[in-house]
Amino acid sequence: MNCLWCDRQIIPEINWENIFMLAKPKSLCGECEGKLEYLQGSRCKKCSRLSEEAVCLDCKWWNEHAERDSIAFNYSIFNYNSFMQDMIAKWKYRGDYVLGTAFKLDLFQVFSKRFAFLKNEALLVPIPLSEERLRERGFNQAKMLAEFLPLPCEELLTRIHGEKQSKKTRTARISTNNPFKLTKTVNKSVILVDDIYTTGTTLRHAGSLLKAHGCPEVYAFTLIRG
Repeated sequence: MNCLWCDRQIIPEINWENIFMLAKPKSLCGECEGKLEYLQGSRCKKCSRLSEEAVCLDCKWWNEHAERDSIAFNYSIFNYNSFMQDMIAKWKYRGDYVLGTAFKLDLFQVFSKRFAFLKNEALLVPIPLSEERLRERGFNQAKMLAEFLPLPCEELLTRIHGEKQSKKTRTARISTNNPFKLTKTVNKSVILVDDIYTTGTTLRHAGSLLKAHGCPEVYAFTLIRG
């Protein structure tokens, strides 16, 4: 198999483990995989931002300015370094759908560990794109990520078309109106899935709508902490 990023041939490592067990094939070569920056060290327990404080300044702000934070916590896997930015641009904005499979194994392993406490009692809900944005990109990257995970996935939210989040300033993101509508209510815990957590506004808009209509608890699982 060739690396999904640089197209070099991936030569499997031979060791005692994969002599006796069939190792899962890698999607990235060792050099490209080494450019991904896993979040390590102390992190905010609410949003996964690297922080020496148990709750970072961003989350303290949300606690002060919201009656009740709609997200119990977000867990992210990777930092948004320059290599990851290039990968996201090619995958999400230039339509390289297959490149997203490079994240499949990490997503599954981290999710299975961090959300094991929910067992099978939760539902995965991907953050939606507007119809216009979906036509433009060809696929919803959040739905793709959610489908890698070992829980049922349901598209409960629709989205009103608006300016791209990546084009907005932090202040503009935080002050946006809720762009989501709920297609049906749910009475079990929900894990929202998205590619990037930046300010947390998008996830909190979705979470507040779900909780206002009977969802008991909302969590978030994101590929990247921006």
